[in-house]
Amino acid sequence: MKRIVILTLTIVSLLATMSKAQQVASYSQYMFNGLAINPAYAGSHDALSATTLWRYQNVGYSGAPNTQTLAAHSPLLNKRVALGFLAIHDHIGVTDQKGFNFIYAYRLPVSAKGTLSMGLQGGMINYTTNYSALDIYNTGDDKFTDVQSFKPNLGAGLYYYTRLAYIGVAMPHMLNNVYLNKPIILTGGYVFKLHRVLKFKPNTLLKFINNKPVEFDLNANFLLDEVLWVGASFKSSNSIAFMTQLQLTDQIQFGYSYQVATGPINNVSYSSHELMLNYKFIYNKKGLVSPRYF
Repeated sequence: MKRIVILTLTIVSLLATMSKAQQVASYSQYMFNGLAINPAYAGSHDALSATTLWRYQNVGYSGAPNTQTLAAHSPLLNKRVALGFLAIHDHIGVTDQKGFNFIYAYRLPVSAKGTLSMGLQGGMINYTTNYSALDIYNTGDDKFTDVQSFKPNLGAGLYYYTRLAYIGVAMPHMLNNVYLNKPIILTGGYVFKLHRVLKFKPNTLLKFINNKPVEFDLNANFLLDEVLWVGASFKSSNSIAFMTQLQLTDQIQFGYSYQVATGPINNVSYSSHELMLNYKFIYNKKGLVSPRYF
C-alpha cells in the first residue's frame, strides 16, 4: 500500500507540470460516480454497471448551470480488461457542451486484497455558444456571432482499491484544448467499521490547477445497516453539501445531494441539487463483492 501511495503521488507531481488553468464539471457524489472523473474506475464494480446523474446549480436563475452524465462500465471475461462509456451534457447560460468518451482499463491484482487499475479514455466534445440569444446592443459586432466547434479529448488515470479503501489520480482532459481546463484530480477514501450495523467512510477530493489554489472537497459518510448512507461535504468553494444514498436492492442505488453556499453569497437561491441512480446488471454472483462501498 505504501508503494502504491508513493507511485500515485509521483504521478500527481509529473502531471502537474502538464496542466493549465481551466475548469471541468464537479460532482458532490464523486465517491459513487467515479467514472466521471477517472477512467481507471472502469470495471471496479465487477459487473456491468450503469450510472446516470443530474446536477442543477443555482436553481431558479435563468441560464444557471446544469449537468447530466451517463456512465457505463464492465470488466471483460478475463477480469483484467474493462471497458466503459461516458456521455456528458453541460449547459450554462448560452453555452452548451456535449461530449462522449470510450474508456479502456487494465487491472492488475497487486495483493490478495488490492487491485491497481490503469485507465485511458478518448472521445469528442462539441461546444456551442449561442450569442444570438443574448440581448445585443451593437448588432454589428461580429464577436457576438454563434460559435460551434468539435474538439478531441484524451484522458488517463490510476485507481487502486481494496474492499475498504481506494485512492486514485486522473487527468481526464489532457489535450491542449483552450475550451477546457486540464486539472489533476486526486481522490481517496476508507471505510471504518464502528459497529455491526454502522460504518464510517471519509472521502476526499483534491483538484490541482496551475496558478490557482488547490480545490478540495472533504466528505464524511455514515452507512447504516448496509442500506442507508448519510453524509456531508465541505468544499473549498465556500459551500456545504448534504447527501444521502439508499441501497434499494442489491442492484439499485439512489442518491441525492443538496448543496448550499456558505460564503458572502449564502442565499438559499444559490442552492444546487444532484440526483444519482445506479444499476448493476448482475448475471453471476460468484466472486462478486457485496456490498460495494464506492
